[in-house]
Amino acid sequence: MPTTHDGAEPTTPAERFGAVVHAAAQRAGYNLRTGSGGRAALAKDTGMSASAVGRMLRGETLPRPSQFERIARAVHLDLHDLLVRGGVISPDSANDLSERVRSLPITPEEAADAWGISNPMIRKILLANIRQAIGMQRDSERDQEQAGGNTAQR
Repeated sequence: MPTTHDGAEPTTPAERFGAVVHAAAQRAGYNLRTGSGGRAALAKDTGMSASAVGRMLRGETLPRPSQFERIARAVHLDLHDLLVRGGVISPDSANDLSERVRSLPITPEEAADAWGISNPMIRKILLANIRQAIGMQRDSERDQEQAGGNTAQR
């Protein structure tokens, strides 16, 4: 069980998460003693403010979900491991997390599958509409780029 920065057992989710990050940050080479610069370096490496890092390490607050990945990377922990050990998600939910979290966009066919659209006619209509929307988006972006380019030449 992790301990807080002052050696006590964590009693809140924020304290548990802070204790896990504190220990991992020290193992990763961050000197977290006051005035050492380690907290500022951790803040820079995670994209968080120094005050937010301090509150997190003291177990006062949990970081925003959008910051978890950068924290894990900075302290050399696997994201799933950080979230489980930090008490953000249960060990059971972490087993399924990699199947639900994607770094690449899904195809229209994958979207139809994920939504359970199996009726051939409905699926055909859905896929055609998605492809049309993608094409319209690309046309719009191209028009905006061309308009921006024309403005820059004036």
